[in-house]
Parts: sequence; structure tokens; C-alpha cells
Amino acid sequence: MIRQPAQDGAGQGDGQVPPPPGVDVAECQRRIGYEFRDPLLLVAALTHASGAQHRLASNERLEFLGDAILGFLVCETLYRAFPDSLEGDLTRIKSVVVSRETCSRISEHLRLIDFLIVGKGLAVNRPVPPSVLSDLFESLVAAIYLDGGMDAVRPLVARMLGPEIEQVACGAQGSNHKSLLQQWAQRDFGVTPTYEVIEESGPDHSKNFHVSAQIGSRRYAPAWGRNKKEAEQRAASNALVQLRSDAAVGDADPQT
Repeated sequence: MIRQPAQDGAGQGDGQVPPPPGVDVAECQRRIGYEFRDPLLLVAALTHASGAQHRLASNERLEFLGDAILGFLVCETLYRAFPDSLEGDLTRIKSVVVSRETCSRISEHLRLIDFLIVGKGLAVNRPVPPSVLSDLFESLVAAIYLDGGMDAVRPLVARMLGPEIEQVACGAQGSNHKSLLQQWAQRDFGVTPTYEVIEESGPDHSKNFHVSAQIGSRRYAPAWGRNKKEAEQRAASNALVQLRSDAAVGDADPQT
């Protein structure tokens, strides 16, 4: 349920207001997986301009900062995860991942609307515009950053936007399974995949290679290729299939 703010004007001097009655701050923190040292930052992130005592008490400034933080973290992730991609390819992925549609969808997934503080102009049962939901997520990112620094906000961004990056990259990069596997391994396990030639066959001028991908101490099903590059791509594809299967049953530990 969307909340309306208290009308006593408390906290106007510093631009922050205490939680309005009925706003479950503890539940909101549980959903996002972060506990604020300063809960008033969370309240500010949840406060739409229509529900603020004045504009500086709304989440507009936080949304401005959160947009920049999201952009930086996604760009950093793409730079590290796809070392073989050109600037234009990375820009196309980033533009989709850090978009109003994506941020709005994440807000809906977390059901942040349950905690949104609005004024009478936004009726409780009226659909909230996607732009409001998008701003809400960006404001939340900024609030976490201000409360706990970049190390605090990275896990949320990785958890929420990691799958988005993978999905967009699949479409943008087609069969570049090695880049996708590297992004997955670095995001979830903090390591870079390695590849090992297990077997070779055929004459020197036309060799085939049997290659296995490895993350930590876990080795995935090998694959044959007409050259090492092709074999590594196919081995990475095998590893991705297994990782997705493991994730579906909640067991993706590479046993590092």
C-alpha cells in the first residue's frame, strides 16, 4: 500500500522526516537485503515529491545521485566482464541495463511500492507511473551508498542488475559464451574462468581440441572444437548450461 506522509512537519529543518505511521522500515530493509545505520536516508529515498513537506525532503536529489552510481557500477562491471568487447558494444548493453524500464521492473520485483510515500495526488489504487518506480530504485541505490559507501551498494546492484546484464549481453554478443561465463564467474564467485586442453586429435594441419572450462576447483564438461578458440567457446557454453541448472536448484557453489 502506498503511504501518505505525516502532516506534523517534523524534520523540516534538515530536509528529513521520520517514517510516517504504517511505513514498515524493517520489512523494506529485509526486502532489499540491507540494514541502514541511518534509517532516515531510507525514508528520504521512499518519499515522492508529492508526499514531501518540501522538495528538498523528497527523493529527487537521491535519484540524481543514484542514476550516476548505477551507471558507474554497470560500466565497471561491463569493462571487467567483457574485455574483448568494443566501446560501442558496451554502451549498447549499458543503455538497456541502466534504463527507466529496467529500474522500474526491479522496483516492481522488490514491491517497493508497498513503502512509497506519496501525497493525495497519487491515489492508493491508482497505477503508479513507471518513472516513479524507476526513480524509487535509483533513490534507494543512492541512499545505500550514502549510508554505507560503495561496498554496501555493490551487492544490491550485482544481485538486481547482474541477470539483466547477462540477458542483454546474450542478445548483444550472440555466441560469445566466454564473455558471459567470465561475467557470471566474477559476479557470483569473484574469480576468472580458466581453460585447459584435455586432448588433441588429428594431424598437425587440422587438429581438433578437447577443452574444459574451470571455475575455482570445479571443472565443467569439456567440448571439442576445430581450434582452441572454438573449443573454448563450446566449453564455456557447457559451463553456462550447468551453472544455470545449478542456480535453478540453488546449488551453484564452484567449491573454490
